Amino acid sequence: MHIKALFSKNVFLAVKPFSALKDSFRLGYSKKSLIRDIISGLTVGVIAIPLSMALAIASGVPPQHGLYTAIIAGIVIALTGGSRFNISGPTAAFVVILYPVTQQFGLSGLLMATLLSGLILVLMALFRLGRLIEYIPLPVTLGFTCGIGITIGTLQIKDFLGLSIEKMPAHYLEKIQTIFTALPTINWANAAVGVATLLVLTQWHKLRLAVPGHLPAVIIGTILALALQHVGFEVATIGSAFQYTLPDGSIGHGIPNVLPDFSLPWNIPDAQGELIHWDFNGLQALLPAAFSMAVLGAIESLLCAVILDNMTDTKHHSNNELLAQGLGNIISPFFGGITATAAIARSAANVKSGAVSPISSVVHAILVLFALLLFSQALSYLPLSSMAALLLVVAWNMASVHDIIHLARRSGKNEMAVLLTCLILTVLFDMVIAISVGVLLASLLFIRTIAEMTKAIEHNAPEDLDDVLVYRISGPLFFAAADKLFADLHDRTVHTDHEIRYIVLQCDAVTVLDAGGIHALTRFVQHMLPHQQLYLCNMQFQPLRMLVKSNSSPDIQKINFAADLNETFHKIRDFEKTTQ
Repeated sequence: MHIKALFSKNVFLAVKPFSALKDSFRLGYSKKSLIRDIISGLTVGVIAIPLSMALAIASGVPPQHGLYTAIIAGIVIALTGGSRFNISGPTAAFVVILYPVTQQFGLSGLLMATLLSGLILVLMALFRLGRLIEYIPLPVTLGFTCGIGITIGTLQIKDFLGLSIEKMPAHYLEKIQTIFTALPTINWANAAVGVATLLVLTQWHKLRLAVPGHLPAVIIGTILALALQHVGFEVATIGSAFQYTLPDGSIGHGIPNVLPDFSLPWNIPDAQGELIHWDFNGLQALLPAAFSMAVLGAIESLLCAVILDNMTDTKHHSNNELLAQGLGNIISPFFGGITATAAIARSAANVKSGAVSPISSVVHAILVLFALLLFSQALSYLPLSSMAALLLVVAWNMASVHDIIHLARRSGKNEMAVLLTCLILTVLFDMVIAISVGVLLASLLFIRTIAEMTKAIEHNAPEDLDDVLVYRISGPLFFAAADKLFADLHDRTVHTDHEIRYIVLQCDAVTVLDAGGIHALTRFVQHMLPHQQLYLCNMQFQPLRMLVKSNSSPDIQKINFAADLNETFHKIRDFEKTTQ
């Protein structure tokens, strides 16, 4: 009972749902605040509608599932989360994980993986792992996000140019080869629509208008597509590429103008109309992808929250946000929603539009819902090449080329090696491998850097003590530094022109002593000559505590301690007098 109470106190009370919403109302929520939230929510909703559909298509599922995600996850995560300004929904970062899952397991597998990722996120929140995300180094983050951007951009070339590719291969190099092979099949009408959309997206900001460029770019691309179709050119659209079946058995094209209905993810049939029997082995096959989704969702949502904190001078609740992300990804699949997390670009637009509370995210989700119900027919005219152009811009922004150039200018070779390693592994393999290897490599390089900072500097001894060797140790004495340092000290104390009887180590600059340092110190004492004595002085608290814990060792008991150098020299002189 005591263990259960302790677990409940330390774990389950560590997270508090609805914390961001409570903070907003506690600080005072007025009619003016509501108006600001409505304006910002409508602004972000305009961005989210085309992006949500484009991201669903890129993930290998019909576009309405992206809208379902923005609606359900956008509301659930906003109301229960720990960040007042995060806008959650489908994001480009997930595409590289979701697309292979869809190809292998279909929509049911994708929804099941999303559900599993939500459970993992909830566990991460309950065990207060939110702060651990802060320990992922910047080169690792930039490396895998740039790799994701490159992969997403590559995947959009097919629809952007209207290439005839039946199925994209699983591996990146094979994707490149397939794209180059299919270049002669380019559809110039699709390419023209894609280029026009891309030009509007990239140049719209020069007009300095309050309206984001996403909707105008898609509208212009759609008008151009309709004009080209009118004169006889073929342009692929959402209506021509996707179809749906209503409960009454009727088949439609594009997006169904109905509310997302409740359905069990494991009861959704595959493309052949057959149910997948999800046993332990099937779920086990989904776990790597689900874990990748959870890790990426945690990283992106908390990184987004930190960015927004800097923009608004506020403070988010990391574990509460993880809990909300988990709840959103658990609930969303039951309504056809795919994996969701906080979207940095949409969230930044939310702040810039004047958002005050999570209500703005709810408004954004309601606008997406209205678009689904009232404008589904119009949305079916959207060209796939315009959707691809949207994601090309997203991919470029994810690549963070400017940040990488800035890092290269102000950092060393170690950071760039970590970044390039993560980038290459993300593109060629997957994000989990990239992050794992990147963090490990960054840690090893950091340990080497810290170890190189540990030095032994020789000091002059008093003139009357010519058989005393004094060194000041500077830096941490841990496993990676201590062995080399004490080996060098041994060489200096043995290979000298005159006899050394007393070795004094001043340790005022030694901040850390670990088990590896104790082992190296013990070996140093063991290899001292029989007539030599070791004195340690100016010990800080942590190293002294470690030595006290190790005092049962006979070799540690041979060490003499003093408060400072003067006391050390005084003890040596007294010892000399007693032995004469």
